[in-house]
Amino acid sequence: MDHIDKRPSSFYEERGYNKDIMPKTKEQRNFSAFNYFTLWMGAVHNIPNYTAVGGFLLLGLSPLQIMLALVISSFAIGIILAANGYAGSKYGIPFAIHLRLTYGDLGAKLPGILRGVIAGIAWFGLQTYAGALALIVLLEKLFPGFTTIGGDSKFLGLTASAAIAFFIFWLINFAIGFGGGSILNKFTAVLNPLIYIIFGGMAIWGIKVGGGFSNILAYDLTSNSNSTYPIILGFLVVMNSLIAVWAAPGASVADFTQSAKSTKAQVIGQIASVVVAHILFAISSVCILIGASIFSGKQEWNILYIIGQWDSLIAIIFAIGVLLMTTISTNATSNIIPAAYQLSALLPKIITYKRGVIIAAVISVLIMPWKMMENSDSIFMFLNLIGAILGPVAGVMIAHFYGVINKKVDLDRLYFDIHNPPKNLERLNVKAYIATIIGVVVSFLGFIPGLKVISDLSWFIGFSTAAVLYLILKNLKKDR
Repeated sequence: MDHIDKRPSSFYEERGYNKDIMPKTKEQRNFSAFNYFTLWMGAVHNIPNYTAVGGFLLLGLSPLQIMLALVISSFAIGIILAANGYAGSKYGIPFAIHLRLTYGDLGAKLPGILRGVIAGIAWFGLQTYAGALALIVLLEKLFPGFTTIGGDSKFLGLTASAAIAFFIFWLINFAIGFGGGSILNKFTAVLNPLIYIIFGGMAIWGIKVGGGFSNILAYDLTSNSNSTYPIILGFLVVMNSLIAVWAAPGASVADFTQSAKSTKAQVIGQIASVVVAHILFAISSVCILIGASIFSGKQEWNILYIIGQWDSLIAIIFAIGVLLMTTISTNATSNIIPAAYQLSALLPKIITYKRGVIIAAVISVLIMPWKMMENSDSIFMFLNLIGAILGPVAGVMIAHFYGVINKKVDLDRLYFDIHNPPKNLERLNVKAYIATIIGVVVSFLGFIPGLKVISDLSWFIGFSTAAVLYLILKNLKKDR
C-alpha cells in the first residue's frame, strides 16, 4: 500500500518549503492509469522523433527490423519511467526532492540545475522554435505571402514572420506549462485520439503511395546506408538513441508520478502509454517515410516537407496541427514543468511553481534558441552532453532507491528544516557524485577514435557504469 503523508501543510511551511514541492496529499493524487496512458502520447509523435527514424533507416537494418527495434525500445523506456517514478507515486515527492533523497540537499543542486534549468529551459526554447517552423508552413498555406511580411527586417535575429510564429507558439506553450499537470492532463486527453486518427491516416497514405505494406517491408535500405551494423548492435543503437531522447523525462518523472492515485496506476499507465504509442509510431514513421520515398523516387526524411507537398489543404492543416500539439505536449512534460519545479526547489521561499514557469519561459526567449540552431554541430554537442550526464544520474537514482534504501523513505528526515538542518545529516552524497562523474566520463570515451561503439551506446554504458559503481562504493562500508 502506498505511503500517504497525513501531516498538515503547515508542517512543511514552517520548515521553509512552498506548497509546490511538498509531498502530495491523498486528495491531490488524482492521476489514474488512463491519465498516464494519455500523458506520453505526444512525447512520442513529434517532429524530431520522426526525423530520427530517418537516421535509423541508414543503419543497415531492414524496415521490419527498425519497427521491431522501436517497439522493443518502448518496453525499456516504459520500465525506466515506472521504476524511477516509484518514489514519486509512493511518497508523493517531486523530482527535486527525489534528487535530494539520492544526492543530499546540497548534492542535488548540480544534477537538478543540469536537468531542470539548463536542459529544461534550453530544450523548451529549441522545441518552441522547431514548432514555430512548422507553424510557418501552416500559416503560409493558410495565408499565402505570410513569409514575406516585414521584408528583410529582423527582430532579435528573426524575420517578422518567424518572430510572429515563434511568439504565438511560445505563448501557447507557456499557457499549458503555467496551468501545470491539471491543464496538461486535459490537453493530452484531447490530443490522444487525434494522434491515432492523424498518424494512422498518414500511415495508410504511406502504404498506399508506397505500393502496399509488403512493398514497404521489401524496400532496400542498404544502398542509402552510411554504415552497416550487425543486427544485434543495430538494435542496441536504436534503443540507445530512443532512451537518450527520454533521458530527461526518465530522470524527472517523479514530477508526474507524485500525483498518481497509486503506484500500480502509474506503472500500468506509463508502460502501456509508451508501448502503445511506439507501436503506432513504429508503423507510421516507417510507412510514411519509406512510402513517400517510393512515391517521389528519392529518399525523404523531413516529415514537414512530405506533408507540405500534399494537394489537400485540409489534410495539411490537420497533420501539422497535430504535430504542433504533440510538440506542446512534449514541451510541457519534458521541459517547462521540470524547469519550474527545479527553480522552485532552488529558492523555495521565493519561487513558486508558477513563478518558475514565468522565469523559465522568459529565459527561453533571452537565450535566442534560433541562434543555437544556426550551427547544427553545436546543438547536437549540447544535447549529447546533457543526455550523457542524465543517463548516469538516472542510474544512480534507481540504484540508490532500490539497492541502498530498499524503497524506504523517511519524509521527516528528507524534509528537514532548511534553516537548521540536523548535524548528522548527509547533505552531500559523495559516493553518488563519484559514481555519476565516472559514468559521464566513461560514456564520453566514445569521442576517442576507435571507441565509437561507446558513443553509439552512451546512455546504456553511462547508466550501467554509474549504477554498478555506486552500489559497489556503498557496499565497501555498510553505511546504509
